[in-house]
Amino acid sequence: MGLRLGCIADDFTGATDLANNLVRAGMRVVQVMGVPEESLAAEGDAVVVALKSRTSAPQHAIGQSLAALRWLQAQGAQQIYFKYCSTFDSTPQGNIGPVTEALMDALQTEFTIATPAFPDTARTVFKGHLFVGDVMLSESGMQDHPLTPMGDANLVRVMQAQTRRKVGLIDYLAVAQGSTAIRERIAQLRAQGVGVAIVDAVTNDDLLRLGPALAGMPLVTASSGVAIGLPANFGLAPSPTASALPPAAGLQAVVSGSCSVATNRQVQSFIDAGHAALALDPLQFMHGADPVAQAMAWAAPRLADGPVLVYSTSEPAAVKAVQAQLGVDAAGAMVERVLAAIACALVAQGVRQLVVAGGETSGACVQALGITQLQIGAQIDPGVPWCHSAARAAPLHVALKSGNFGSTDFFLKAFRALS
Repeated sequence: MGLRLGCIADDFTGATDLANNLVRAGMRVVQVMGVPEESLAAEGDAVVVALKSRTSAPQHAIGQSLAALRWLQAQGAQQIYFKYCSTFDSTPQGNIGPVTEALMDALQTEFTIATPAFPDTARTVFKGHLFVGDVMLSESGMQDHPLTPMGDANLVRVMQAQTRRKVGLIDYLAVAQGSTAIRERIAQLRAQGVGVAIVDAVTNDDLLRLGPALAGMPLVTASSGVAIGLPANFGLAPSPTASALPPAAGLQAVVSGSCSVATNRQVQSFIDAGHAALALDPLQFMHGADPVAQAMAWAAPRLADGPVLVYSTSEPAAVKAVQAQLGVDAAGAMVERVLAAIACALVAQGVRQLVVAGGETSGACVQALGITQLQIGAQIDPGVPWCHSAARAAPLHVALKSGNFGSTDFFLKAFRALS
């Protein structure tokens, strides 16, 4: 059948998150970094194009997404999937709404769905409102996100602010009745002039009921949760061969730039377990210090004793203090550059098992390392698989973790999964 599903992800960790769910459901998945200049060489049921567009200017995000769409269409993709974060990260200007509209226009489709529901990571949508665990998105800590603070859990309202198309809701009553009822609800909404419908989902069963109703829909927009119900539309079923990777070797390290609540806990758990960790102070970068040289002088003698962690992760108050002195964009870009340079230095030192925490940090590290394609392996925690890059002098296993994902002991669990 060739390439079944062509996916566009708005950041690098989100791309592996989506690829992970597709692999679990039986698809062979190739992830590419940025829009390739040539045709796809490896075979796969799905290809995920990883962009770094979540927090870029809307017009840049649209341009990158449309370029990815054209490339995927040239590879023969039968359906397009626009993937964003399960916390619906965006600003009032975008980029979820503007990119969705641009893709709809390019595909000449009048209707699509939108849902960040991912119950495996406690992201659920009920009555159009997004919950993180037992609290609404606006009370989950995401209201303090340094780049895309989310102060409203009403997704219909959030999406409507970003799109000229009318936004509606497929609520849990329709979803609970199955794919036929969902299709009927879609028909009703389209008759009312709705172009984008938020979809309720509180369990994986809801997503599996949604899946058949999306068969043949030119464009699906969602977090990675919806992916569990799509491979069956192409006649595919879960298979262990879909996630097989080469054996791992080499030294181990973690680079963390996320400031999420979840990553702060993971950093502290790693430290509490007695492992070596180095905190970076972004304000010191302004005064002539060489943070890469300092980090490597610290890490080099410790790497042989087990995984090391280099992190700029901080509490929201500390992040805001840095932003106040450097500016939001400048502070984020500076930290990304430093952490990416440290990741490259660690790999040069012999690290072959690398965990990167944070979407923007992951994008910067992958680009600096020159990784253009990843084979997707088995899941560590929901939304985070191990991946393998073979196109290097020394092959590298890498896990790209969204800031909000993973259990408290994720960093150590990840390395145990490869042993």
